[in-house]
Amino acid sequence: METKEERDLGILVTDRLSVFSQCAEAAKKAMKVLGIIRRQFKDLDNECFVILYKSFVRPHLEFAIQAWSRYFKRDIECLEKVQRRATKVVNGFKSLSYEARLHKLGLTSLYDRGLRGDLIEAYKI
Repeated sequence: METKEERDLGILVTDRLSVFSQCAEAAKKAMKVLGIIRRQFKDLDNECFVILYKSFVRPHLEFAIQAWSRYFKRDIECLEKVQRRATKVVNGFKSLSYEARLHKLGLTSLYDRGLRGDLIEAYKI
């Protein structure tokens, strides 16, 4: 019996070696956690949001990233959409652009963060 998708060490890989399903699942889990944060914390300031985001949401987006590094535009956009939505949770940030929200929170885009991590790993090797 053939399968279209296999999970190994928590990473979904299709028979075509596509990781889009992994990106979609990671984004889905992160959105669930973000929803819980939004329901529990009605009034979030910058500092509290950054702590909650880095502790509970971002780990879902970066789980085992070395094994399924995203390089397709659709994979990057799938994960960035979560961070775009997450930065709007902070009071008074909805009207700002994504880049302005990231700058005020002291965060970087997930693409830039992944690129930096890849460069650090290459340097270590």
